[in-house]
Amino acid sequence: MRPDLAPEHVRPLTPDETFRFSCHPGVACFTDCCRQLDLALTPYDALRLSKHLGLTPSTFLDQYVLVEQPEDLGFPQVFLGMVDDGHASCPFVTASGCSVYADRPSACRTYPLGRGAFTTPDGKRHEMHVLLTEPHCKGFNQGTPQDISAWQKDQDLALYNAMNDELLAVLQHPRLKEGHQPEAREVEIFLSLYTLDTFRNLLLDATIALPISVTDSERQQLATDDLALLRLGIRWLNHVLSQH
Repeated sequence: MRPDLAPEHVRPLTPDETFRFSCHPGVACFTDCCRQLDLALTPYDALRLSKHLGLTPSTFLDQYVLVEQPEDLGFPQVFLGMVDDGHASCPFVTASGCSVYADRPSACRTYPLGRGAFTTPDGKRHEMHVLLTEPHCKGFNQGTPQDISAWQKDQDLALYNAMNDELLAVLQHPRLKEGHQPEAREVEIFLSLYTLDTFRNLLLDATIALPISVTDSERQQLATDDLALLRLGIRWLNHVLSQH
């Protein structure tokens, strides 16, 4: 989870390789990895966290999130804001561990693995994994050997990975690879993926003509189904990017 890891602490991992790792209060470095980090949030991460906290997505964004514009002027980057306690701690870490553990972000679930996904010109999606052996971490002599598949199942990553991969259609859109800089309207739609409550109000306004086809039955579903709403938002943005 740290971008400054030395190469010797980042090792490619093949699907059939096994590794040992377990984190629990008995490990000397327990919760150390919840400090001094840049934790990027995906739209699905934000949705799960806002529901866990009983907040609207817009309120969660206002209270817990930092939005930064990268130097390459691509889509904004969304980070969880850390506490100014001298350790840049996660706002949800406590002495007994993570207070939002059931809905923790995908990066936290995946650790100590790092996952990269990409699409090839033929439209197929691929993934790769690395093992992040941070020097301070004492969890690598804990637990039983397991492979990537077992770890992902144990950490309940299937839906997180699926939703993050759907976003690849936007983040790795061919126009962006060709150097297109997102326009104001495209950035607005992208950020609306993190504020589904305001996005829903827009979609349910029958007087607004949407650039993609949405049936009356779909509109009814979108009134209550956040996952369907997020998927529609991704499809909408992908459509807008393709209309040039």
